[in-house]
Amino acid sequence: MGRQEQVAEKVKKLVGKPEQIRNMGIVAHIDHGKTTLSDSLLANAGLISIETAGKQLALDFHEDEQKRGITINAANVSMVHEYDGREYLINLIDTPGHVDFGGDVTRAMRAVDGVVVVVCSVEGVMPQTKTVLGQALRERVRPVVLINKVDRLINELKLNDEELQKRFLKIIAEINRIIQMKQPDGIDWRVDVNDGSVAFGSGFHKWAINVPYMKKTGITFKDIIDYCRDERQKELFEKAPAYNIVLDMAVRHLPDPFMAQKIRIPQIWKGDLESEIGKSMLKCDPNGKLAIMITNIQTFDKREGEVATGRIFSGTLQEGQEVYLIGAKTTERVHNIGIYMAASRERAQSVPAGNIVGITGLRHAFAGETVSTDDIQPFEAIKHVSEPVVTIAVEAKNMKDLPRVIEVLRQTAKEDPTLRAEIDEETGEHLLSGMGELHLEVITNRIREGGLEIKTSPPIVVYRETVQSSFGPVEGKSPNKHNKFQIKVEPLEPRVYQAIVNGDIKEGRRKDRSKDLRAQLVELGMENEEAKRLINIYHGNIMVDRTKGIQHLDEVMELLFDGFEQVMKKGALAAEPMTGVKVTLEDATLHEDAIHRGPAQIYPAVKNPIYACILRSKPVIIEPIQNIYIDVPQDYMGNVTRELQRRRGMVVDIQQKDELMTIEGKIPIGESFGFSGDIRSVTEGHALWSTENAGFDKLPSELQQKVIMQIRERKGMKKELPNAEEYMES
Repeated sequence: MGRQEQVAEKVKKLVGKPEQIRNMGIVAHIDHGKTTLSDSLLANAGLISIETAGKQLALDFHEDEQKRGITINAANVSMVHEYDGREYLINLIDTPGHVDFGGDVTRAMRAVDGVVVVVCSVEGVMPQTKTVLGQALRERVRPVVLINKVDRLINELKLNDEELQKRFLKIIAEINRIIQMKQPDGIDWRVDVNDGSVAFGSGFHKWAINVPYMKKTGITFKDIIDYCRDERQKELFEKAPAYNIVLDMAVRHLPDPFMAQKIRIPQIWKGDLESEIGKSMLKCDPNGKLAIMITNIQTFDKREGEVATGRIFSGTLQEGQEVYLIGAKTTERVHNIGIYMAASRERAQSVPAGNIVGITGLRHAFAGETVSTDDIQPFEAIKHVSEPVVTIAVEAKNMKDLPRVIEVLRQTAKEDPTLRAEIDEETGEHLLSGMGELHLEVITNRIREGGLEIKTSPPIVVYRETVQSSFGPVEGKSPNKHNKFQIKVEPLEPRVYQAIVNGDIKEGRRKDRSKDLRAQLVELGMENEEAKRLINIYHGNIMVDRTKGIQHLDEVMELLFDGFEQVMKKGALAAEPMTGVKVTLEDATLHEDAIHRGPAQIYPAVKNPIYACILRSKPVIIEPIQNIYIDVPQDYMGNVTRELQRRRGMVVDIQQKDELMTIEGKIPIGESFGFSGDIRSVTEGHALWSTENAGFDKLPSELQQKVIMQIRERKGMKKELPNAEEYMES
């Protein structure tokens, strides 16, 4: 029996012992060394050789990940680790660090109970470190910390032991500040050097150390400096292997599924915790009703089809079992259940609550789906930190491949929910929207590798439209003149808008009004009467119903919602999505006969007054913005600031960090295409930079007209802007 088979056998024995399971992720800023560390952990488990660990990047098993040297998809693996004489099952997910692939991190956080946050000791806490730590804490996932690349502090920056400790304490203090702000109430998850929830090491050289281990073995910081300077890091690895320290830290400080689900379920499932299924999930009960959350969909092999990665929160999943998909409203049969071993999976007959598994056979599943044996309250939707802001048009090189393009785009968007695939009805183009230039480049390359020849347009930015003042009410009449709506439009209160964007207020239609949200909305600055009557939240816009006692209104409510959402999808200026808009229905008159108030009558009566009000409410285009952080030697600083300003960027702050200058700025995403090539050439390759999405800002007034015309031309719309009168009834 090979080593991998032995691991698989051990794993199968442990899946039924939740107190000996740790579901953990590895998260970090890009290039801080997550996948290199994962290699060390895999080598310990016998899944790859110890010699190649650190160079093999075994969890980057797509060819493009190996070539680019970055992780693009979250990868799963299960292994066994011994601690204090007991064996523990570690279900590990390695996640991407690049901002374009943040969606994979968000989804992985739903599956795990704890994370190892890897921080590069040279760069310190970076923007994406804060983002991923925030994502983990929002899902009530407990963090521990590994400060990586310590050998570089010693060999390159020549720090002594006192300076080393100072640097570590600064990083720890910054991480603890984020944890303290975002951790669950009544719990202290801050990390502490003394209890061993912080480790220091070098993933590449495969060694790590923490204070309890130093006390046990007598190794000091001075010894570590000597080992690194004398190039004896191999000896250090033999004395303090990274896998031992990191996995010991995970077993000791990260919660098992029993502990974790008590804290996590109230956050991720909003059903009745006193119900049978609620109690079963809180207890992580293998004999309870089945409850699985699907966190990822991937296709490893075309013949076996899609593999859905799911976390089992309650019950036991059996091979061949019939399950009900709550979102898709369909019943499907489970073909195979597998336990992950990097790119391969080991079959299992049944797996109980508390585990992460790969499931085949669920054809209609998607990331975020809830799976059970009958209809239960679904899990909370997975809230992504940022939304698609860059779009390309995709077309087949050969006409015969056209049906395949549609199929492949649909499949791609299903596997990666941060992508949006759609067909533009006016131009017939297939549009693919993603998080950034790199995100779309990787996806299109993978489509080509799959044997489909496609052509793509240069990337374009997805703008948004909003309003700056209020107007109305305007009356809208149905074509038969029997139905009338009085509608008003105004900007949404900024704090309410922010709460919707952050996910604190859930989107969706609310036929039963918003009494449950009233207090929260009033606190955020909304008027009491309005807060009670909110009926729809859609893509950062809201609809309020201020009417009283209108007959038949309930019967046309769904049509009202449709009309409102159609306008919010395509604004008046350039048919770009609207955001930050409040639409109020002030009054309505409806025909008593249902046949006279069908969709053909209600849609124009709702949409026209909304469009008229928008055009009178100082509509503007807003553009997506990125925060950008650039580390560069002082000599090249002028070149960098010039490059930023050339792209309408703005320098917010400049700080000195050792011998590097850190420039903090903002740059419109529309101006960021090709930035990586240009910044490399003006700094002769000396710049290190990272970005994070920072919402939307108003496009400068002098560019408004030009951009609107460009978009209208691209979409094949009329050159002249519509005016409000066209939408108003005479």
